[in-house]
Amino acid sequence: MQTLDLLNQLDRLNSIGVALSAEHDNNRLLEVILLGAKELTNADGGTLYTVTDDAKLKFEIMRTLSLDIAMGGTTGKEIPFPSLPIYLEDGKPNINMVAAYSVVNAKTVNIPDAYLTEGFDFSGTRKFDEKTGYRSKSFLTVPMTNHENEIIGVLQLINAIDPLTNQIIAFSESHQRLVESLASQAAVALTNHNLIDGLKNLFESFIKLIADAIDEKSPYTGGHCQRVPELTMMLAEAAIKTKIGPLKSFSMTEKEIYELKIAAWLHDCGKVTTPEYVMDKATKLETIFDRIHLIDDRFELLKTQRENALLRKALTPTKNGLPVNALQLEREISAMKRLLEEDKNFIRKVNFGSESMRSEDLQRIKDIANYEYLNDSGHTARFLSENEVMNLTIERGTLTPDERMVINNHIVVTINMLDALTYPKDLQRVPEYAGGHHERMDGKGYPKGLTREQMSIPARMMGVADIFEALTSKDRPYKKAKTLSETLSILGKMRLDNHIDPDIFDLFIREKIYLCYAEKFLEPAQIDEVDVANIPGYQAN
Repeated sequence: MQTLDLLNQLDRLNSIGVALSAEHDNNRLLEVILLGAKELTNADGGTLYTVTDDAKLKFEIMRTLSLDIAMGGTTGKEIPFPSLPIYLEDGKPNINMVAAYSVVNAKTVNIPDAYLTEGFDFSGTRKFDEKTGYRSKSFLTVPMTNHENEIIGVLQLINAIDPLTNQIIAFSESHQRLVESLASQAAVALTNHNLIDGLKNLFESFIKLIADAIDEKSPYTGGHCQRVPELTMMLAEAAIKTKIGPLKSFSMTEKEIYELKIAAWLHDCGKVTTPEYVMDKATKLETIFDRIHLIDDRFELLKTQRENALLRKALTPTKNGLPVNALQLEREISAMKRLLEEDKNFIRKVNFGSESMRSEDLQRIKDIANYEYLNDSGHTARFLSENEVMNLTIERGTLTPDERMVINNHIVVTINMLDALTYPKDLQRVPEYAGGHHERMDGKGYPKGLTREQMSIPARMMGVADIFEALTSKDRPYKKAKTLSETLSILGKMRLDNHIDPDIFDLFIREKIYLCYAEKFLEPAQIDEVDVANIPGYQAN
């Protein structure tokens, strides 16, 4: 019978070991350890401590079956007791407390009856018993030593129960060996878990460091790399929860959500190679400096030259004794200056860029370009150079086609950078997710010209998140931050134009994700009233 019980216990120990290897959540892992030890020894209670960096024993989990005590771990109930010092203030080891003693001496302590044992301070235990009516008797305290011979925690069991008589008994030698074996396996599992967590945290910190560096690189995109992941995760969560519409069957595992999160943080990593003079181009004429000031001076020079020309023309008749019509001359000079001032203000306005330019504005720039003036060499020159005309006639934003290609190339660099990395199995789709946020549903996007059918739903989510953040951002150089109603109207037109995914757009509106994001990131003035009935293309179901 004893042999059969031992075989059953060994089989159970093996099962617990397998469970330890499979568990990825730290709290559940700690619970598997403590509950497994209690089961193996039929103990009524138990506590699991972990060794902290400042040499203390932190209460992680407490369980006492007869008192219905369950704290720490996945219970959500915090353990109210302070950590136990392994060393006293004078640096000496705290050998009076059995858990600390077990760590200091790296040995198991098996106590048949705490009240009859000398050398350890059980005053706190006695007070607990007096308060609760409990009787803390047998103790088994086992240090958790990992494969590097480092003690990372303590497993303490209280009151072994005889399964036949229900009486409190001492922990047997076989109990001790089983728990020591379990503690050793548990220590290795915890160490591996902490190592994986440490590498994961380092990985995430490095990714966020890259994102922060990109945001810091330009004052005009600060926060973009941080806000897009937030919005992408909001979209993913809503898609998973929705019970209606085309996305009602969409689902993602915890690992897939993490994969998308990493991709969102890395979606613009290629911008580390984008020149600042392009990223920071706040006006159409900006190079090292904004050339609008040169054109301002040129207008003043042209005013003076045209005024001189009018004066010379007016003085010509005087050679033949004819009078000068001063009033008419003054009117002509004033009209000329007023016209040139209007042209100057017009050029200053279009220099800031916009969402679009009218054809008549483009023609006016070309007409102004054909004005003539005398340059520093005394030669007649066109008022605007070809380069100035090319920049001023940019129809959207502030970038020329060549500069736009430089900006757009960041996604190619992003894909190349991400493709060059070696990913674990759970992160294989990071390049696809991160590299697709500038594609369009009709295949007219870049860099690969993918269609909707060629893109995954998470990649399409990132496209919506990237555009919405850009439209509402208050730090772009070429435009003012748009309100919610303006932004949603533009997004709706993009939906109708087959630019963004219609199902994700409808989900974005229906679940009011835009409002959740706005309340967290937008200025109060941007959060205006939104009438979904006026949003182009929106379909509620």
